[in-house]
Amino acid sequence: MIEIEFEEPHILECECCGKPVKRLTRFVYQDGDAFAVYYAQFTPSHEEKYAKFLIGIGEWDTDEEITMKYAFSIHLWQDEDNWNTRVTDKDECPWDTDGIGEILERNEALENKYIKDVYHISDHIVAEDNEIMEYFDA
Repeated sequence: MIEIEFEEPHILECECCGKPVKRLTRFVYQDGDAFAVYYAQFTPSHEEKYAKFLIGIGEWDTDEEITMKYAFSIHLWQDEDNWNTRVTDKDECPWDTDGIGEILERNEALENKYIKDVYHISDHIVAEDNEIMEYFDA
């Protein structure tokens, strides 16, 4: 079972238009154990609605330090019928690894053993992360 711990959003300035950009940090637990972290970024005032994510997954030691880690860059958007998730290359990611793992290129990410977990986490994001749901519903 996956549970998400929600932190307060951070507001930055968009490089292209100067409008507010919202950044989120979330911690993901699986069966009560630390499992992943994700960052999300979106600009509410942009006409095209999509969010960028960096999802870091790995194995955690007893001191809650991540020991084996991979980071996946994804874009998420909604059309009339579905939520859509696309794994992207690391140059499309607005973050450095920030200690959560090496950002994988798209082809590496799609072959990684954690890719199913990335999609599972994205399913929980669109069902449970109020900041994301409110952004797409606005």
